[in-house]
Amino acid sequence: MGPKFLAEVLKNLPVENDPNLLVGFNKADDAGVFRINDRQAVVQTVDFFPPIVDDPYAFGQIAAANALSDIYAMGGTPLTALNIVGFPAQMKPQVLTDILRGGSDKVHEAGAVVVGGHSIKDKELKYGVAVTGIIDTDKIISNDGARPGDRLFLTKPLGTGIITTTIKQKRASDEDTRNVTGRMAQLNKAAAELMVRHHAHAATDITGFGILGHAYEMADASGISIELEFNRLPILPNAIEFARAGALTGGGNANRDYLADKV
Repeated sequence: MGPKFLAEVLKNLPVENDPNLLVGFNKADDAGVFRINDRQAVVQTVDFFPPIVDDPYAFGQIAAANALSDIYAMGGTPLTALNIVGFPAQMKPQVLTDILRGGSDKVHEAGAVVVGGHSIKDKELKYGVAVTGIIDTDKIISNDGARPGDRLFLTKPLGTGIITTTIKQKRASDEDTRNVTGRMAQLNKAAAELMVRHHAHAATDITGFGILGHAYEMADASGISIELEFNRLPILPNAIEFARAGALTGGGNANRDYLADKV
């Protein structure tokens, strides 16, 4: 769903007032944070989506890495994961086995464990992970702490949506596919550890709303403005060329509509 639609839905929901809820959904952050004692809090997130690559194992890895990134964006450490599956009845069981194996391997790479999950029959395949992590309450990094003069660091190049759209259109080369798959499956663990060690003021996980959408969320939550220099942004090889050739995403169109009066 696009950011404009979600904003319309969420504005009518009551705000949670529990004093132990340190980060909720009111500022569009990446995960919720709930205090469990004087020093620690749990971090929770969930993410799932249809396949964006053809290889089931790689899809499982990408989906798990995507959910884990929400925990990393808060400065947390993943502990457990629950699988979420929507699976067509006519598909071979081996496809789901490979997806779950990819997700499990990625969760283990993060130092966490898979403790279960839930599945339903669905017309379209979907997979994702709900992740629970832990964090020290004095080390939480939310999206509302950005300050004037801060520098923006990206942990991965932009353009994955354009490349995966090109893959679906059967116009991407094997090299394009390998490159984007490897990037999407890469954990943000090392980057998160550096971020915490060097006391980053704010962070967010760039996913469906793109860099403009997530940068706007950070700017709005922090009460600042953000300037981006296009020529200095890391972008995947061929992404610009594919975009110019028409490989535009539905999410990109929704983002442009939402950000028209904000950027």
